[in-house]
Amino acid sequence: MSAVRGRAPRVVSLVPSLTEAVAVSAPGVLVGATDWCSHPAGLDVARIGGTKNPDVPAVLALRPDLVLANEEENRAPDLDALRAGGAEVLLTEVRTLDQGLAALADVVAACGAPRPRWLAEAEEAWAAVEPVGDGIAAVVPIWRRPWMVVGRDTFAGDLLARLGVRNLYADHPERYPKVPLDELNAAGPRLVVLPDEPYRFTADDGPEAFPGAAAALVDGRMLTWYGPSLARAPRDLARALRAALR
Repeated sequence: MSAVRGRAPRVVSLVPSLTEAVAVSAPGVLVGATDWCSHPAGLDVARIGGTKNPDVPAVLALRPDLVLANEEENRAPDLDALRAGGAEVLLTEVRTLDQGLAALADVVAACGAPRPRWLAEAEEAWAAVEPVGDGIAAVVPIWRRPWMVVGRDTFAGDLLARLGVRNLYADHPERYPKVPLDELNAAGPRLVVLPDEPYRFTADDGPEAFPGAAAALVDGRMLTWYGPSLARAPRDLARALRAALR
């Protein structure tokens, strides 16, 4: 969708990662984004609610030519309502790095922009990544009270695997299982990876729960966002992991 009747498309993004990717690659096409779309800083577009509870009438009122969504971030009933209201929805599925890179290329092209340099840099950075270890046993919490961890078939898990980290819950039936803390520790992790989103783990909130493991505090955007941050992610994540394992 490079143009609509001679003009740039009007795009609403329901996915923070895609909002950032489009904003820096196709300036001016975004007319709406969620309240959680925090990057790039200062983005001046209409805010249309959360990823899980978008204001469907507000989205439709923006007269979008395209709505960007993700099968994990957004709920099917909301997307169905948008389609019923006449909106075209581009639905992405991103559970691996390769899927993320392909989805980003498709989204940017659909917004009428050329392939961005940052996407090539991300591909190059991950192709050249040097693992920090060889199957380091780890758990990756994303919430506490109750404890929830990264399980099977996730984007974050794929990134960590490429960095030499073996997620102890990668074969769990659920993608984000709730697991009691005593079971997490009994699994014998050498490493616990603690991102600062969606739960904001800090040096004083998280590491103390895993006394037998090294704790790596990581930027959640580097671990879970697919967009321009992917060009920096292998370097930043590797640095945090190596620091924890010293």
